[in-house]
Amino acid sequence: MSRPEPSVSTCTVSPIGRRSSLALVLCAGCAIAALAQSGTGPLPPKPNVSIQASPQDSTQGRISIQVRLVSEPAVVRNNKGDMVVNLTQPDFKIFDNGIEQKIDHFDMGGDPVSVVLLLETSTRVMPQLPVIQKAGIIFTQDVLGETGEAAVLAFNDEVERASGFTADHDALEKAISNAPSGGASSHLFDAMATAVNMLRDRPVDRRRVIIAISEGLDRGSEAKLGEVLRDAQLTNVTIYGVGLSTTANEVRTTPSGSPTPPSPTPPGIYGQAPIPGTPQTPTTEEIRNTGMDLGALVVWTVTHAKDAVHGNAMEVAAAATGGEDVATFKDHTIEDALDRIGGDLHAQYTIAYHPTGVNGGGYHEVKVQVDRAGLKILSRPGYYLPPAS
Repeated sequence: MSRPEPSVSTCTVSPIGRRSSLALVLCAGCAIAALAQSGTGPLPPKPNVSIQASPQDSTQGRISIQVRLVSEPAVVRNNKGDMVVNLTQPDFKIFDNGIEQKIDHFDMGGDPVSVVLLLETSTRVMPQLPVIQKAGIIFTQDVLGETGEAAVLAFNDEVERASGFTADHDALEKAISNAPSGGASSHLFDAMATAVNMLRDRPVDRRRVIIAISEGLDRGSEAKLGEVLRDAQLTNVTIYGVGLSTTANEVRTTPSGSPTPPSPTPPGIYGQAPIPGTPQTPTTEEIRNTGMDLGALVVWTVTHAKDAVHGNAMEVAAAATGGEDVATFKDHTIEDALDRIGGDLHAQYTIAYHPTGVNGGGYHEVKVQVDRAGLKILSRPGYYLPPAS
């Protein structure tokens, strides 16, 4: 299917150096510093992304960035949970801040994927590393398929590149098996920020995906979750989580005969209680006590980008970008989770549009509707544009 050259809408962003990555697929007329795609070794955290522009693009400290395309992935299931794969473009409608948009590109499972696989390799998950490493073949076969490519990052106290982007399945499986481990910290948000930067410069016709196999907790990152999610939304990155179980790790690491420390969450659910003295965010207070809607938490997180979010990090990241967070407990479910994610990606509809009539800053709510009853749609709920200053 042909992809027409998009028309251009324009938004205004604040000075270079603010924590934003204002591009929905690529920034027209801008050159963005790309990360190297080969080699291995430690990577510095990349919570900030600067948009490079020529002097004539700047007026009184502001830069005009051309927003070209919003790409909205969507998975559709019936009331039995089965994926629906026989829909066509006329079955869909898409709205940006309540205004219906013209669909300029439509595809179902055909656009190839570029994936950054994030592997937590801290000492907390070391008992599960052999199981994670064995899942490499599921990742390459069920997630990437014949046309996909991937890079692998390992993270603990630092973020390290185990593999740059490649379509070589053997090389990727080797990188997963040999991912460097150690360190008690878990710089999840730094790893996610680095992954978004790596995906930013992949070709326009590829779907951009992050899959994080981790406990879903961050310990020590410089990047903030809200800032990472703003960048991911504006770069059309979908985030999936394979949640390793805190309880399972404690069972493996508790000496025989010793009492198991009480878990702050039910068995099979990863998470942590709020740290005493930390500000109560919707994650640690309203979600726990009032059942606050996850969609409302997503909006809160991206609009309060510099505020800390404790717990539920992968749930928020997945919901904010149209992905899914799959918790695991028994070892074999790590492979099951990857298989489920692969199934979603290969049955995923891609709906793209050029925003018209909605160029203002702030949070843009995006809704996908299907003209059939009894169907559930998993899609990204929106994106955030900083208001003009």
